Amino acid sequence: MPVVADSYMGLFLPADISGRITRFLAGEATFPYIKKEELIGAFFIFGKDYRVQDSEVKEARDLARRTVEQFARDVRMYSSTPGRLDPAFTRENYTKRMLQITVDARGETDNTEMGRRVAGDPTILTDCFAQHVAHYKHDFYFEIFGPLQKQQVPFPLRKKLEGRMLLLGYSARSARELLPYASSLEPFFAWLSKV
Repeated sequence: MPVVADSYMGLFLPADISGRITRFLAGEATFPYIKKEELIGAFFIFGKDYRVQDSEVKEARDLARRTVEQFARDVRMYSSTPGRLDPAFTRENYTKRMLQITVDARGETDNTEMGRRVAGDPTILTDCFAQHVAHYKHDFYFEIFGPLQKQQVPFPLRKKLEGRMLLLGYSARSARELLPYASSLEPFFAWLSKV
């Protein structure tokens, strides 16, 4: 299976990001729904179900590079067009995406499942990250790992992560700004251990 089809993306910081997006879409919260001092973290897992084979490492690294380049373009676009950070404009874009997801599902899911799909949609999540970085004029960085070896992953997470490649992104200048964490992997491992 191609790496691009066996990939998964999400936000893990703040831990309650799905609920915040849901409340924002319902009009119960306004933009920005992430505070300036909060760290935002994104993850991309390559080889989610079938692991990354040696012959696919270059493809996964290329996909990671293109992902970071697209993210940087999105941040520049939001930074240079402040109107796109308007709460009404943002809610309208999220709502359009929600309608597209609903049409694609063709009534196959209930409202609870639909809410989860919308709050976990990669398009909405990448927008959320880029908007946060642009709105607060934060720095950001991405780091790629893997394919992860057994000794790099805590025992309870090995089934999910061993043999996978992982791209992590944070609204920080570097890993040193992630204190009290010793590495970029630690906050992600802590979050994944709880889900």
